[in-house]
Amino acid sequence: MSILIYAESENKKLKKVAYEVASYAASIAEKTQDDVVAVTINAENTDSLGQYGVNKVLNVQNESLDKFNVESYSEILTKAVRETNADIVVLSQSDNAKYIAPLLSVVLKAGYASNVVELPETENGFQVKRNVFTNKAFGMAEVTTDKKIIGLSSNAFGLHEKETNVETVDFSPELSDTKIEVKSVDKNKDKVSIADAEIVVSGGRGLKGPENWGMIEELAEVLGAATACSKPVSDMGWRPHSEHVGQTGKPVVANLYIAIGISGAIQHLAGINASKTKVVINIDEEAPFFKVADYGIVGDAFEVVPRLTEKLKEFKANNA
Repeated sequence: MSILIYAESENKKLKKVAYEVASYAASIAEKTQDDVVAVTINAENTDSLGQYGVNKVLNVQNESLDKFNVESYSEILTKAVRETNADIVVLSQSDNAKYIAPLLSVVLKAGYASNVVELPETENGFQVKRNVFTNKAFGMAEVTTDKKIIGLSSNAFGLHEKETNVETVDFSPELSDTKIEVKSVDKNKDKVSIADAEIVVSGGRGLKGPENWGMIEELAEVLGAATACSKPVSDMGWRPHSEHVGQTGKPVVANLYIAIGISGAIQHLAGINASKTKVVINIDEEAPFFKVADYGIVGDAFEVVPRLTEKLKEFKANNA
């Protein structure tokens, strides 16, 4: 028996979520005494998964799979599940994984629990804690099928090293003809994506215009953070819609979310509610964001942010 994970990669490099799902699966395996098997597709340096408890890697190398294709990727995972006789499959909550999981669930007749935030409770059945209602609450779900699929919420479990001797083998399942053709994929380059970021620096209309976004980007660069924005900002064209955070944009599950000049509309708060530590900087002390923030600074962003950035630079220089 084994626990199977999909270790995602981008440009042949394993993503952080690959190590998160590996850490999660390894912790389950400690209880069940199963092996952890990872599936990688066109990834290099897969031995690094051995630092996070993976015992075996099924390594797929196929140039036709360089662009994500949900049909082919889910077929590979289906065949990997049958090859390893895995009862539990762990995926991330990336956009690609959220396409794969439902297809996998149908083919394997497996129960799928998304947005999982903790290890399963197995004393009485198989129960998992999930983010629900756009991260406004938690719910417990019991998965009763023989095969179970878990979608692990980003940054919910973290990275936990557990050194193992990992074996990497080629995995080349015969794939069916696909009805989907991916012609091109356009992505932002040289930036930390909102989905992968542990820290997000976000700006709102309080920045007064796109010409002032330099201080947001400078603070993000010092922190190694992704930049984001509120819906009005993206609607006005100050920032791309790919940075729009909220109920109608992208959810953020960061360890640290810094909101600058954002009042805190309920749709925005729904998108960042699962972030662990929230900091707000706003000149309006009555801004709704202060009610949900862990730390708040009432002040002019044009005075506070440059000083904060400067202090962080000094701290990094003194602790390099």
